[in-house]
Amino acid sequence: MNAVAELAVLEQGTDPETALAFFDALPAVTCAELTGRYRGRELRTGHPMDGLLEASGWYGKQFDDVDHVHPLLFRNRGGEIFAVEPRKMPLGVAPRIPAAVVDRSQGAVGALKAALQTKKHRARLRAVEYRGVVSAGMVYDHLPIIDVFRRVDADTLLGVMDLRGSAPYVFVLQRDEVQ
Repeated sequence: MNAVAELAVLEQGTDPETALAFFDALPAVTCAELTGRYRGRELRTGHPMDGLLEASGWYGKQFDDVDHVHPLLFRNRGGEIFAVEPRKMPLGVAPRIPAAVVDRSQGAVGALKAALQTKKHRARLRAVEYRGVVSAGMVYDHLPIIDVFRRVDADTLLGVMDLRGSAPYVFVLQRDEVQ
């Protein structure tokens, strides 16, 4: 089975060990290869954050170059895509938010755009060793987070968010066709 087909199977639901084994089997990606805007989606593994990003209106990430990255893009109800200041996101408490609250707050970040939006890049790309392989990693400027990426195909990445004190959170990035 090729990587794209295997990812499609995993996206129906998997466990952390299987998701990380798939990640480990994928080839590394260089920082320079990541230029562009990517649409994100979660790979549900039973992580406490499963469903939270998508419910809040998460769109993905934008890599302008290795030193200029928008780590969190969101979409408001009008369809506008905008960058969010990661320090204003409640990542520390997010796993403790009840599912019923998440369900009722669909697209909440879009409604709070004026308070959360930033024009500044809040991350950069660096080659990082993670799980024994050197690959592109996105280092947040002000948070203890590194997102590490592996290649699924020419336009698809599998990412693992390494947040200090938390289990790995797995997600998929698909390059936008129109930039």
